[in-house]
Amino acid sequence: MGHPVAHIAYGRGRVPLEMDPALAAWHVIAPRPAPALADPRAAFAAACREPIGSAPLGERVRPGDRVVIVTSDGTRPVPNRLLIPWLLEALPVPPEQVQVLVGTGSHRPNTGEELAAMFGEDVLRRVRVVNHDAYAPGDNVSVGTTSSGAAVSLDRAYVEADRRIAVGFIEPHFFAGFSGGPKAVAPGVADIDTIYRLHSYALVADPDSTWGILDGNPLHEAISESVSLCPPDFLVNVTLNADQAVTALYAGDWREAHRAGCAHVRQQAMAPVARAFPVVVTSNSGYPLDQNLYQSVKGMSAAARIVEPGGTVLVASECSDGVPAHGNFGAMLRAHSTVADLDAHLRGLAAPVLDQWQVQVLAQILERCRVALYSSLDEATVRTCKLDPVADLGQAVALEIERAGRGAPVAVLPEGPLTIPYVA
Repeated sequence: MGHPVAHIAYGRGRVPLEMDPALAAWHVIAPRPAPALADPRAAFAAACREPIGSAPLGERVRPGDRVVIVTSDGTRPVPNRLLIPWLLEALPVPPEQVQVLVGTGSHRPNTGEELAAMFGEDVLRRVRVVNHDAYAPGDNVSVGTTSSGAAVSLDRAYVEADRRIAVGFIEPHFFAGFSGGPKAVAPGVADIDTIYRLHSYALVADPDSTWGILDGNPLHEAISESVSLCPPDFLVNVTLNADQAVTALYAGDWREAHRAGCAHVRQQAMAPVARAFPVVVTSNSGYPLDQNLYQSVKGMSAAARIVEPGGTVLVASECSDGVPAHGNFGAMLRAHSTVADLDAHLRGLAAPVLDQWQVQVLAQILERCRVALYSSLDEATVRTCKLDPVADLGQAVALEIERAGRGAPVAVLPEGPLTIPYVA
């Protein structure tokens, strides 16, 4: 008989990892199985009729309203091809009164081809679909200031709509606690200065700005207070399983519906373990999250929670979109010879700069452990980003086990940050 095999999410497929019990003590950590909804369309209709903490969707929107639907960009697996057509059918307004605003945050705009893949050609023909631009001052307007005096500006189309609907996907998030909910608005459709403030060194460095925490998480609270200045009128969030099928729908008030979804995800995705491991193998949950190295920090962060100090995290992430070429992530990593120099540079910044937060989290990880990357990137690029390139995942894992000692405990997260382990 062959040895057990873990199938590590990678791009649009999977990489097999043979787990020889004579070589190591293997611990596979995966989300608890969540069945797909038998009829997600019916569940969507029911959630909109009987929402959480809100009047039904049909009562929240009037026939004459101009409606903006905000949803995530192509780096998130939000099932827009399902949700947007269902929303268009449920809204008591014609398609010409609806605009879909793609929440790019600080990311690059989605291409026409990507938008067609995300929404389907029929949606693109029926309604206007626009990428948010955080860098265009004229496209973003002030909605006020927070209790700390921080100014908040959001996309003009979102602010000036008669009704605003936020669509998203809930999963654990490495410093906001959970994705979905208010993140659709900020950073999703915020201007770049607002995004910078919500990703400051101090907020990201706070130990409570981490996976699975909402109450007492200063970064989540800063996001929520910013969004409360111009909140969505209705929220539609989903949870997904490893096959990216819808497992639950949460609709209604942007705070209450999101919290209900987070409670569900916490039960499905947070996984206690008894000890830290010298070797942890992870992914970045495959496409679309593993499109670039910037996003892949999430998979590393999940694994780093249970790696021993000085241990090794091996990450399988395709990075089909590169480091990426846009933004400051790669340039900041290349500009400093050591992780200590990099962190000192970040601490000394007079004001946040684009992508500083992702570099900061990676630096924190690299101060704790070594990270090796199996990807489509060339070796030189991987090394300049402070990581060790891996040509064969199985061979690399075997080598790390040899270093740790035969029989060493090895943790495997085949779905990457869809499972968030922690040492109990």
